[in-house]
Amino acid sequence: MDADLHARLTAWRRHLHANPRLSLEEADTAAFVVQRLRDLGVTDIATGIGGHGVVATIARGDGNRSVALRADMDALPIAEENPGLPWRSTVPGAMHACGHDGHTVALLGAAALLLADRSWSGTVRLVFQPAEEGAGGAARMLADGLFRRFPAQRIFGWHNWPGLPVGTIALHDGPVMAAGKPLRITLEGVPGHAALPHLARDPILAAGHLIVAVQSLVSRTLDPVSTGVVSLTMIEGGTALNQIAGSVRLGGTLRWLDDSAGAALCEGLRRIAEGIGATFGVGVSVELGDGIGVTANHPEAVAIAAEAAAAVAPLRRDLPPAMTGEDFSRFAAVIPAAFVWIGAGEGGPELHHPAFDFNDAILPVASRWLAEVAKRSLA
Repeated sequence: MDADLHARLTAWRRHLHANPRLSLEEADTAAFVVQRLRDLGVTDIATGIGGHGVVATIARGDGNRSVALRADMDALPIAEENPGLPWRSTVPGAMHACGHDGHTVALLGAAALLLADRSWSGTVRLVFQPAEEGAGGAARMLADGLFRRFPAQRIFGWHNWPGLPVGTIALHDGPVMAAGKPLRITLEGVPGHAALPHLARDPILAAGHLIVAVQSLVSRTLDPVSTGVVSLTMIEGGTALNQIAGSVRLGGTLRWLDDSAGAALCEGLRRIAEGIGATFGVGVSVELGDGIGVTANHPEAVAIAAEAAAAVAPLRRDLPPAMTGEDFSRFAAVIPAAFVWIGAGEGGPELHHPAFDFNDAILPVASRWLAEVAKRSLA
């Protein structure tokens, strides 16, 4: 990639970082993507796919193969803590804390590289996905006929990865990221005066025991050689210092790498919650969302991804899967797919940290890998 294109991509990425849009609110981001595609010379562009999704098509020659490349576009409801960053978020309470701004722009860079390269023949679908961060954007695009309207034989995607050396590509055989479900637990007690607890039923006390008890799910419910994560990340309850609250709400996620572990975690969570409710005399309701499946690479796609990676950057094949989740799993469940990590460097903030910023130095590697994997898939 030449310096001029890298500079353009960097400017686009920083614009998106300064103007993040949350899941289901990506209209401005989609419009920006469409305009940049047109600037590059892409004319076949469909919008409004599964919400604010964009699918652009680049076709050349008489090749009858097709491939999809995917990038996610949405930001997170996190307040940015980068006061000295010139391109910090201008939207209160929202930021690109996961690097989707870089993912989006890297796919635009791949479009530029593919348009300039006359060596390939076939059809490339550029899939700009909305609502990856828990709002089901992939499912929405599929329900809107993504692969029926824009057929593809394989799909490839990537994620920037802090902690991995800059530009290194990590590729997995099989699982890459975990399955998971969002969870919400409501404990309904009997409110009362803080000085008269015997006349109330305290849901905060019950919630405290529940928070501790659910941590036994992984260590005492799963097979020791299996993998799972239970994280309670939200708690809300009470309005007055001198009142025992009437209800408490908890939220979080369950994650796993195999279906048997997922079933055990879900059943165990309900069992523990019901037991805590009975012990403390409070009502308990457990709500588990639809969630996502394991992001697992297909052998056929892995082979192509590995060849493309080796052509553009150092390649690692020895990393274990992560317990983070990816909406890309829904695409991978429909057609052969491969998903890679590209190192963002060591020592910086992790994903979803309020001081996170995408490393623009990896844009050339990401764009080149996307273009290369598309060409090799079409060969």
